[in-house]
Amino acid sequence: MSSAARTAAVSGLVFAVLFVAALVFVHRAPTLGDPDAAYVAFYAHGGDQVFVAVGLYLVPFAGIAFLWHMTAMRNVLDGLTPAPSTMAHGLNLLAGVIFVTLLFAGTAAVGAVAFGVYFGHAPVEDPATARALAAVGYGLVFVFAVRGAGMFAITTTTLLRNAGVLPRVPAVAAYLLAAFLLLAVTNNPIAVLVFPAWVVLISVFLLRHARRAAAAVSPGSLPDPTPDPTGPSLRSDPT
Repeated sequence: MSSAARTAAVSGLVFAVLFVAALVFVHRAPTLGDPDAAYVAFYAHGGDQVFVAVGLYLVPFAGIAFLWHMTAMRNVLDGLTPAPSTMAHGLNLLAGVIFVTLLFAGTAAVGAVAFGVYFGHAPVEDPATARALAAVGYGLVFVFAVRGAGMFAITTTTLLRNAGVLPRVPAVAAYLLAAFLLLAVTNNPIAVLVFPAWVVLISVFLLRHARRAAAAVSPGSLPDPTPDPTGPSLRSDPT
């Protein structure tokens, strides 16, 4: 149990770092609100295209780290008491897979033009193409992937709270972050940082849970096998 909780916590922290770094790099591409001149200048000069390409390469690693986090988390949940609800457990898995899948698709669309220009050396003459792909990517991430992240956060928070892993105050904070992911209507990339913030919060308490589980099975907590000399002997009396 402690090993799974530690793996879930560490992989969650790795995911948060990689996800934030990838978001910073990919966000260097022009956004939907930028004028056509910004798109033309960005792809003509090519100064930041390498950063967008690096960001695209970081996204898969962030997704892999999240899959490790999700799998280890589910192992932790399977060993908790009371046993997790079948419906919540199933929704937890589906929501996590939906988040990763749409995150990959959305960031690929946002950075596709920069990736093609940098590696294919094919200048973009029509900024409408780049803007259309960016719109598709923003829709996949902010409308769909973020909702999947919110559902994963709500189900995980509920299951951890029911098992006593999350105290009341952190659970309330986790629910608020999850509700924001489910209900917020925005395309500001900063809003996406709410999910890694939730993962960091959960990971901190998973590390605490891992330490408690390890302490519970440590040699100092086991009964002393040495027989008590003052107690009754099991040997038969020769007389």
